[in-house]
Amino acid sequence: MSVSLSLVLPCFNEQENIEHTVREAFAWMGKAGVKGEVIVVDDGSKDASANVLDGLSKEFSALKVVRHAENQGYGLAIRSGCDAAMREWIAFVDSDGQFRIDDLGRLLPHFKSFSFVTGRRKPRADPLIRVLYGKVLALMSWLVFGIWIRDVNCGMKAFRRDIWPKIRPLYGVEKLFNTEVFLRLRDAKIPYMQVDVPHYRRRAGSPTGGSLRVIRRMFRELRDLQQAWANGGS
Repeated sequence: MSVSLSLVLPCFNEQENIEHTVREAFAWMGKAGVKGEVIVVDDGSKDASANVLDGLSKEFSALKVVRHAENQGYGLAIRSGCDAAMREWIAFVDSDGQFRIDDLGRLLPHFKSFSFVTGRRKPRADPLIRVLYGKVLALMSWLVFGIWIRDVNCGMKAFRRDIWPKIRPLYGVEKLFNTEVFLRLRDAKIPYMQVDVPHYRRRAGSPTGGSLRVIRRMFRELRDLQQAWANGGS
């Protein structure tokens, strides 16, 4: 199956990981016969990520770098990358080494039947507290919005670019980005496929998803998203 793909990699203070992930991405695309581009969104990194990306841009002509002057959050980083995508399919994968880019190959066989394919981390390699946060988020999504998605925040997803305007989140900037995507999939009546993918411990650096700042932002997002859907989801 010939695939034209834009691969989006969010990057916030990933100087120790991003070069390996970009090289892994291009190596996989060459091996799998996938034609396309890699889009790294530097979400206001304060470390040397920008310098690493400058060097990689000179080596890989198909590497596109989108820069945020300030950190805007995981969801908005993904959204900026998807907005910049030009290929028939868009995929996004976390760039911290918790996924192997090769495992995108597990999603490809389902492209013929589904326009949205999402991974499910099995088993998860996160600390217990992050696993519990995920279960709380899933429960909140079910109680508030009536959707039940196993591993809603899995950081490996792929979809046809032509459905992006229908599923593009307006309110999810962090924890609720993927929840809003699935809400919009449901409202647009777009079926999806879920595929088990391996999950690994972070290659280097420290995660930020469990910080109190992120948790507070999640509840603000939940309020905004709930209000928006009460008004028709616009």
